[in-house]
Amino acid sequence: MSKRILIFDDDVDILSICTYILEEQGWEVHTSPHCNNIDTTVRSIKPDVILMDNWIPDTGGIVATQIIKSQADLKDIPVIYFSANNDIQSLAKQAGADTYLEKPFDLTELELVIDKMLSNRSKSA
Repeated sequence: MSKRILIFDDDVDILSICTYILEEQGWEVHTSPHCNNIDTTVRSIKPDVILMDNWIPDTGGIVATQIIKSQADLKDIPVIYFSANNDIQSLAKQAGADTYLEKPFDLTELELVIDKMLSNRSKSA
């Protein structure tokens, strides 16, 4: 069974690069350029990890993450908050994300953060 990741970002370049890298590592990658009906989207894809951009159109990353984390059946899915905002740590905390990644990020750093979230999740399961 492949690992599933859901990436919310409206930057097509970020989506393309992340999709390429993660698919090379065996991930099943799903992307969304907005966060309309985010709970429905997450439920239908059932990702192992979510990457959430701060500036995602519609509600924005903070509210979108809070919606995910407020749902009993979704709250345990790790959310990695990412943004070029210089206050990313504070924004991720406000959103209720599990961790954060500052843009621009190194692809190795992306892999390490995702692996860490997966290992934390499997330890708590």
